[in-house]
Amino acid sequence: MAGDAGGDSDSPTPEYGETWVYESIVGAIPGVDLSPTAAVTVQFLLFEGAMLALAAGYDLWSAVPAGTAAVGVAAAGSYLMLALSREIRASSAPPAYPRLLFGTSIEVVLGVLAFVALVTALLAGGAGVGRRPLLTALLGPALPVPAVYLALLVLWDLCYRIGTGWWASVVGLSRSVRYRRTLDAPTRARLRRADLLTIGFALVQLALVPFVGDRPVLLVAIVGHVLAVTVVSGASVVLLSRSA
Repeated sequence: MAGDAGGDSDSPTPEYGETWVYESIVGAIPGVDLSPTAAVTVQFLLFEGAMLALAAGYDLWSAVPAGTAAVGVAAAGSYLMLALSREIRASSAPPAYPRLLFGTSIEVVLGVLAFVALVTALLAGGAGVGRRPLLTALLGPALPVPAVYLALLVLWDLCYRIGTGWWASVVGLSRSVRYRRTLDAPTRARLRRADLLTIGFALVQLALVPFVGDRPVLLVAIVGHVLAVTVVSGASVVLLSRSA
């Protein structure tokens, strides 16, 4: 959840098909016109408030630290995602680049794949070594339906952002390989910032590592994702810098 990517006077107003999917959804809600900061704040407060209410109602206080970390990472991801899209829209990059990045909705497909893999790990991970699945370890054997619903909603939010990070990273490197020699200095500078934001977008997710330290599959998945995005977007930064 986040608002329009406005707030940058250099950036044209995005049209549908030129936005992340979640921007289009929120932008289509009648009467909703929040700044990015306000939208991210509302997102955090809504999810955190719901989580605390469920923790009180079902005595799930032990799950609050992990839940708060997940909600915080999702909110930070929303803010960085908007900052990334502002940099890209304000640049003079060839139109094929933002069209491929925003217009294909590939980040949703990648997010779905990440979400299915995560749910599999939550429900079955550890079963072969006599360890309780992570979802049961956090929410208890009764698995209260409202708590499971909220947990899966927050986790989808995270996975969508992971998918977005993958897509932004791959498309960014492709853009730098293809167009770096034709871009002017201001455009290269903006696109380097976009690549660095993509790396920051991934690094934020390391806040989840302390909660999966005893879950090797999830630990490797998170750290591997961060390393992959850092390497790919870092290569794009190097290419743009060497073309200066």
